[in-house]
Amino acid sequence: MRRRQFITLLGGAAAAWPLAARAQQVSVPVIGYFSGRSAASDRSMVAAFRVGLSETGYVEGKNVAIEFRWGDGQYERLPSLADELVHRRVSVIATSGSELTTRAAMAATQEIPIVFTVGGDPVRSGLVASLNQPGGNLTGVTTVDVEVAPKRLELMHELIPSTSTVAVLVNPNRLTAPAITRDLDATARTLGRRIHVLHASNEREINAAFADAVRLPAGALVIGNSTYYNTRAEELGALAEQNALATIYQFREFAAAGGLLSYGSSITEAYRISGNYAGRILKGEKPGGLPVRQATKLELIVNMKIAKALGITLPPSLLAIADEVIA
Repeated sequence: MRRRQFITLLGGAAAAWPLAARAQQVSVPVIGYFSGRSAASDRSMVAAFRVGLSETGYVEGKNVAIEFRWGDGQYERLPSLADELVHRRVSVIATSGSELTTRAAMAATQEIPIVFTVGGDPVRSGLVASLNQPGGNLTGVTTVDVEVAPKRLELMHELIPSTSTVAVLVNPNRLTAPAITRDLDATARTLGRRIHVLHASNEREINAAFADAVRLPAGALVIGNSTYYNTRAEELGALAEQNALATIYQFREFAAAGGLLSYGSSITEAYRISGNYAGRILKGEKPGGLPVRQATKLELIVNMKIAKALGITLPPSLLAIADEVIA
């Protein structure tokens, strides 16, 4: 082969290579991970999502790509972020952070499959037609919500049996607020205690509620489930530590940030299932035919440092059942 022919052939191959690489890249399916929270607060959720995805044979950077959109707690941004993923033509949208995130995705598309992770009953809230046959382009995972609120009160009673008054923080804008209040009141009466309900639906009211709990004084604070609170679990934990108040909520992030206890659905399990569902949809299964799953595993996290600071002795029976003890 002559030198000129060789150079021409080599140049043609070099020009074709980027085109081949781009074609290969386009063939890789893209998942849109859409959260109302921040990248920092969703770190453990994303890790669990990737584990579930890998169970179906998909590995990010190898045969699937993930594009992230973060609301950072600014709910007014959710519709435009959902539109971005639709215009990107992702294969699946996985929603995280709140029911509001899922509703923003629903408003943006009725065609792209959506896998949600929410608390509460998605049928009652109108996300799906039924748990066994969701229908449409949605399916997902639910976490145990209202049902475990009384158990949180029982745990605080076990730790601080001498207290007569327990404060309960409730978001009055949440549909389940009356049920949470009713269940906690019934449990308190069974335990021979009384609850003092504090309402808060914004940052100013949350700060005021913690101050009110200290002034009562309340021997403990139980935080009711709320989408708004979920995006501020770390802030709530920090407030509990700042106010030297024995407090319990549902997420590990809360206990790690200064809360005494967290008790609720395993977020790792919930997002692993979500990732698994996303992978199954990529393989061709229809979201409307995948039953909504419930993350049934519950986990108890104890912050030993906070317990010592509050002068609370943790009974061995509680430590024995704890999934994690933060030193």
